[in-house]
Amino acid sequence: MAEPSTPLDRLARIGWQGSLPADDGAATIARVIAQHRAGYELHDGAAAFNAQPAPRFLKPDVGPEDRPAVGDFVRIAAGKPPVIEAILPRRSLLERAAAGERHRRQIIAANIDTVMIVCGLDGDFNPARIERYLLLVEGSGARACVVLTKADVAGECDEALEIVRERVPASAEVIAVNAKSPASVAPLLALLGPGTSSVLVGSSGAGKSTLTNTLLGEARQATRDVRANDSRGRHTTTSRALILLPSGGCLIDTPGMREIKLTGEEVIDGEQYADIDALAEACRFGDCSHQSEPGCAVRTALDDGRLDPERWHNYRKLRDELAAAADSLEAQMRRKSESRVLTKALNKRLGEKYGQR
Repeated sequence: MAEPSTPLDRLARIGWQGSLPADDGAATIARVIAQHRAGYELHDGAAAFNAQPAPRFLKPDVGPEDRPAVGDFVRIAAGKPPVIEAILPRRSLLERAAAGERHRRQIIAANIDTVMIVCGLDGDFNPARIERYLLLVEGSGARACVVLTKADVAGECDEALEIVRERVPASAEVIAVNAKSPASVAPLLALLGPGTSSVLVGSSGAGKSTLTNTLLGEARQATRDVRANDSRGRHTTTSRALILLPSGGCLIDTPGMREIKLTGEEVIDGEQYADIDALAEACRFGDCSHQSEPGCAVRTALDDGRLDPERWHNYRKLRDELAAAADSLEAQMRRKSESRVLTKALNKRLGEKYGQR
């Protein structure tokens, strides 16, 4: 790949889109390509280097969504090592709720154009899981592409393709590939052109690292065989990393996800379930529970085969989970607000009793 000739070309090489900032241009801009316990790894379009976050990012009350993440464009200050001073505005953000009872966000990737949901056509094949990923993608600002890997070992995959296409929005591409074959993965290059950024998500063993290596043209990411009994993989990719591809695009490989937890801010009445929403609106009663009410269009569609029972079950499961997550988020925000009010009142009483310091 030819060396960038201008500052804008240099930033475009790492996925920057649009014009340069109006202040001091590109000299202090870099992109987060990896995060480690000891700090961050950045790339400025010419070279990769290590950096540390400014102290304010390390304060305990700063949430993960307000800290630098893989894919972020950041402004840096000179130093040894350089210091990340600010996060530039994000054009998209893919995140999920972190595991555990406490409501915390986990950023998967920032400033991405396409989320490639990778699912193997072996024991890993799970349309309900794909729908869950799609719900996260819908509100991220990025578009979705479902990549079904292991087409070379799955035999006839037309049925699987048809199942997935029936359950994803029309705007989401569905592509079956042999992740080890450059010719097979070539259709993905249309999504990985110069200036673009994509992220791979999926279970361990789905073929994300194999796909990355094929797109790179070299075996840079470690891979392992899946278990024969359940097609599950072991975590060969242990952290998120942004890689510059020969096609000119940027690709973020991620560790396999055991849990795809909703944040509570996803929207379930979007394009993905537009057909179910249309059926619900056609019910005789506006508050129809779709159980045994007369004139229920949803039950009629289930009975005559227009609505897949498995898809309806997954829709209800996601809807209930989303409502619970939203309630949890609201309760946590309320507790934080109450805590701030109590702290302010306590400080006022202490000030009145002992005087202001």
